Amino acid sequence: MKTLFKTIMLFCCALSFSQTTVKGKVIDNNGQPLPGANIIVTGTTTGTISDYDGNYTLTVNQDPPFSIQISSVGFETVNQEVTTNPQTIDVTLIEGTSLDEIVISASRTPERIFESPVTVERFGLKEIKNTASIDFYGGLENLKGVDINTNSLTFKSINTRGFAAFGNNRFVQLVDGMDNSAPALNFPLGNLLGMTETDVQSVEILPGASSALYGANAFNGILFMRSKSPFDHQGISGYVKRGITSQEAAGDNDYTDVGIRMAHKFDEKFAAKVNFGYLKGTDWFATNYDDKNMLGGTRESNLNYDGVNVYGDNVTTNIRDASGGLGIIPDVNVSRTGYDEVDLTDYNAESIKADWGLFFRPWANDFEIQYVGKVGTGSTIYQGAQRYRIDNFFLQQHKIEIRNDNFFVRGYVTADKAGDTYIMDVAGPNILQKWKSHEDWFGDYINTFAGATLGGATEAEAHAMARQVAETGRFEPGTPEFQQAFDEVTNDTSFFTGSAIKDNSKIYHGDANYNFGDMVEFAEIQVGGSYRTYRLNSFGTIYADENGPITYSELGLYTQLQKSIELNESLELKLTGSIRYDKSELFDAFLSPRLSAAVTVNENHNFRASFQSGFRNPSTQELYIGLETALGTLVGGASDIGERFERDYAVSQFAQNNLGQPSSITQTGAAAYTNSLFVSVAGELSNVGRDINSNGSEFIGNSNYVKPERVSSFELGYRGKIKNFIIDASAYYNSYNDFLANESVVAPLYGNVSNFNLTGYDPNNPASVAGLNSDTQQILAALDNGDVNVYQTYTNSEESVNSYGAALAISTKVFNGFDLGLNYTYAHLDFDVKSNPDFRTGFNTADHKVKASFGNTELFKNFGFNVAWRWSDNYYWESSFGDGEIPAFHVVDAQINYRIPSLKSSIKVGAANLLQDEYFTAFGTGFLGSQYYVSWTINNL
Repeated sequence: MKTLFKTIMLFCCALSFSQTTVKGKVIDNNGQPLPGANIIVTGTTTGTISDYDGNYTLTVNQDPPFSIQISSVGFETVNQEVTTNPQTIDVTLIEGTSLDEIVISASRTPERIFESPVTVERFGLKEIKNTASIDFYGGLENLKGVDINTNSLTFKSINTRGFAAFGNNRFVQLVDGMDNSAPALNFPLGNLLGMTETDVQSVEILPGASSALYGANAFNGILFMRSKSPFDHQGISGYVKRGITSQEAAGDNDYTDVGIRMAHKFDEKFAAKVNFGYLKGTDWFATNYDDKNMLGGTRESNLNYDGVNVYGDNVTTNIRDASGGLGIIPDVNVSRTGYDEVDLTDYNAESIKADWGLFFRPWANDFEIQYVGKVGTGSTIYQGAQRYRIDNFFLQQHKIEIRNDNFFVRGYVTADKAGDTYIMDVAGPNILQKWKSHEDWFGDYINTFAGATLGGATEAEAHAMARQVAETGRFEPGTPEFQQAFDEVTNDTSFFTGSAIKDNSKIYHGDANYNFGDMVEFAEIQVGGSYRTYRLNSFGTIYADENGPITYSELGLYTQLQKSIELNESLELKLTGSIRYDKSELFDAFLSPRLSAAVTVNENHNFRASFQSGFRNPSTQELYIGLETALGTLVGGASDIGERFERDYAVSQFAQNNLGQPSSITQTGAAAYTNSLFVSVAGELSNVGRDINSNGSEFIGNSNYVKPERVSSFELGYRGKIKNFIIDASAYYNSYNDFLANESVVAPLYGNVSNFNLTGYDPNNPASVAGLNSDTQQILAALDNGDVNVYQTYTNSEESVNSYGAALAISTKVFNGFDLGLNYTYAHLDFDVKSNPDFRTGFNTADHKVKASFGNTELFKNFGFNVAWRWSDNYYWESSFGDGEIPAFHVVDAQINYRIPSLKSSIKVGAANLLQDEYFTAFGTGFLGSQYYVSWTINNL
């Protein structure tokens, strides 16, 4: 027994003697504590971080001598030797420059941003803490070349290098390697379901094509968000942000944003973390009542008024035609009186999100097994072809990943549910139908107009009386009748009578990468691949999937070789080449190469040139949307859309009586692509000046089925340090082929468009119709009697679309410690609009943008501030919701902050859009007002 006791004591003593403790303090070159610095044992993953006061304690199961490495983002790394046990090592880190920061996205391997072969923007911990924007995601807008279009308070869409849209499927957003696009929408919902601010380690943005490494849809750019590891960042941290939003239309409303992070390292093998975020506020009211049909028009001045944010007044008819051609009825279009958007939503903006992770290192080294789960729900507004009220939607992701410093293998699933989502500009017309059908409303209007005219009223008086009578019985907002109709319409998934969206779509994704850098000395070689399966299941409300879910898959494989060559003591060449093979089961395979060369001169100057190619597979909506409304149908461009989307349509009595047509005809979505005319055909056919010898082939629509669009991108760049100035400049030229966009067509219910021939047709001579062939006569009759369906198709342009631009950023320190930054971005579309008047490119980007920032993190002890200003030139917005001019605007954001080391806290007081100059970034959205807030952040190192 004594022998056993001695043995146990000897073992315990051996354990105690094998533990070495190192402690100390990390400060910057101004003598200020540096929290969050990493202290690790060189060559291992064992380490710790400094606390809010810069203090650290590192205990390791290793005897001296060994070395430790102390590093922090934005500072030069220091190595120190441990020779005794215990030992105190105080370290001063010298502030570096932005050129020293490490990025991963550019080459899928860690490298200094200075040496990156392509343009890359980085937003690290320092920038996150000091951003003048209300949150880190909004702060990205101050980076050069980065645009943010604000859809709502909780939904912002990031874009680079033009072709902006809220449903931006040309830009990819990865959160810890996971694409957080909503499966039903096929694009990310900003940071609505992203990261809580206290868990963000860094954000990187690659502008331009990145398909060679990241596959389809990494077309205009890609955003990477990396979270903090619980092995490196432990403890409880959080923030509370309270304030108001202020808008002329909405008034002043409360704003709350709360986040908490809890992480614990149980030992060197196991760690876990949990994050929770909650945001609530009032969205920006959309109150644009400009008339889409007449410049300066109002409901009083234009009978056919169609307000931008008024829904239901797009129901319109020619009242003479509707009267059967009565001469007393004027030949004018009249629209119904719609409902304002403010009557169709409560503008509640809310986001609730949580994520958790379990991290296991079985051998206490860099080999790690992860499980990460994410869930989110909330309410926001999205603008696509319509204005969507996304309410109580639910999105979840689950990932399993195995990785070390040289490889990763991950798989994840993303699933969504639409919740109580509905489309506001579909709800408006259908609420009108609840109290009076469109046919009855126009009937009352016509009868009243005729009676008033016969009674001696002027035309203006007759129109006023007609609308007054037709409006009798209207359900007014706020009444029980309106609320009942609203509830019925927003819960009904038939877009002829309702507006609700139902969805339960999923994405299954797997990818892997291996870096052979430790095995091959000649060069750094990487290989990888990905596989993705889409399962669309909207129950027929969004997609053409009423007969069951739609599934299809994509596969990609890539390799990259990178070689650094020291030409002489002051000259180093870095060559990078990569190529990717991608195959969708719906399309032919693609190869995407990338080549780049970077030359470093005298360690302070880096010149780079690159060629990249990219491609974008049509999105899920561009392939399989089947969104049918009373005003037209959005139909996807997949070659099998005709097998998935078909409807029965009533035929006019004229066609039944005179053309022998049945009472109803079945038409499939393929008609938009195989038997259609351009939507402008009706107006053009009535043009009395048209050439009667023209055969009318210019009117034939027949959009092509979609295929992937491609881009070739050429880029030149420079990064360097000249005296105290850091300069980052780039220029690019993009050439797009098979550019994806929309066309509007009409498909007649009868008549074969392939035989359409107008030779000899004279609009001034109705008898000339008799000389046309039978199909052409039937098509003209279908147009005259409304026996057509209007479609918005998705197709590729036969014309090449080009864009080019440049960006320049300069940063320095002035006045002994103040940070000053200035950047300019130029972007321009090169496309022949006159030759393609029916084709929308949706460039949606200003030619000129200027941004500046000025601040000091230590104006005096523990006190800092930052001011950011940005200006955008005017530009034209194109989308299927509507087109319009976006006026130039400028915005000032500002914040002051005070750190309280004893409480491990910082207090920030700030304002977004401090000058209260309201503006908007897209046609149809609400004006963006101001946000004022106070935040308290604790233990966020």
